[in-house]
Amino acid sequence: MSILQFIRANAPFLATGAILTFCSSFGQTFFISVFAGEIRADYGLSDGQWGAIYSVSTMVSAAVMLWAGVLTDKLRVRVLGPSMLVLLAAACLGMAFSPAVWTLAVVIFLLRFLGQGMMSHIAFVAMARWFVATRGRAIALAAMGFSLGEAVLPVSFVAMMGVVDWRWLWVLAAVLPLLMVPVVRHLLKLERTPQSIAAEDPSPGMGGRYWTRGEALRHPLFWMMVPALIGPPAFVTAFFFQQVHIASVKGWEHVELVAMFPVYTLTAVFAVFGTGALMDRVGSGRLLPFYQLPLAAFFLIVPMVDSPIWLIGPLILFGISQGAQGPVVTGFGAEFYGTRHLGAIKSAVTAVLVLGSALGPGLSGMLIDLGIDFVEQMPWIAAYHIASSVLVWFAVRGVRRESAAPA
Repeated sequence: MSILQFIRANAPFLATGAILTFCSSFGQTFFISVFAGEIRADYGLSDGQWGAIYSVSTMVSAAVMLWAGVLTDKLRVRVLGPSMLVLLAAACLGMAFSPAVWTLAVVIFLLRFLGQGMMSHIAFVAMARWFVATRGRAIALAAMGFSLGEAVLPVSFVAMMGVVDWRWLWVLAAVLPLLMVPVVRHLLKLERTPQSIAAEDPSPGMGGRYWTRGEALRHPLFWMMVPALIGPPAFVTAFFFQQVHIASVKGWEHVELVAMFPVYTLTAVFAVFGTGALMDRVGSGRLLPFYQLPLAAFFLIVPMVDSPIWLIGPLILFGISQGAQGPVVTGFGAEFYGTRHLGAIKSAVTAVLVLGSALGPGLSGMLIDLGIDFVEQMPWIAAYHIASSVLVWFAVRGVRRESAAPA
């Protein structure tokens, strides 16, 4: 089946995934960080203080994900998705009218939990559960919502900030998730329950078993994966979060830096499709040890770049790694642990990803306050990604040996 035939045959489900990932943008760092300068100015926050608020609020959202993520094993996306979209719109309005630092912290928690956490989680669990042989392609198509959001929203909202107060832009942001509520409900009129899908279309994991979350957490594979799960969201989030700071350190205008982001986004689009197709052929296990390496190269090269135009090469590497992450990490849960309890297991994976995105801004902001700018931090970040990739290689190799051993 060609990609166009696949899209036509599964359009309602794929469109739902893309809508949810697009709406996750309003809780993603690449969008929130556009307002970092205005937020710090309005609330009188330093880089470190803003980073601490962002990190703590995101850590709390990661903890809540462990509970809330299980809902995808029980409720239809047609019910859960619109509910989360309404709450996300309310969180955007909260950002528009937040009067104090403590309410800012609450709003950041809601945006991170509902946007980065639940929107992404619902979309990817649905793709992994609804599709088996074509899981990689389905995840890749759903991830187009991320790419669209990254390509359109930062540049659009930075441009509008010149003529519209930043708080009113959050009112505009609240409108978009609300518009998607009836669309999602219409697209999924015939959706089955998660339990019926698990019963009719089982997809087992390691050893032909359907792993529970408790069993997955007791196996060493999960914990050897944790550094790799934490690293990209931590340091990619830190990069976007500190974009105003990076532009300042480099002596660039902020809009010059943001204008280069579509290069990364376009590359990520090709990478996500290429990775999805490759994953359908060889599985996620063969790709897990390698998807971080282009990101490591990105962090090694950027400190040497003097002009925004020379970011094209590093941003291509950045896009390759980020495009690969969605299919590979989502496929990891389904391939190794099965789909029967995928919502519960993926909620643990998502919690680790969200935790990583919490650590990045806080750690980078603290180091900036100590006089170590983010550009100076980049070579150490590259070393981390290389080390975690090596650990994943040993983890996957160990699982293969375990599976090959006689019972």
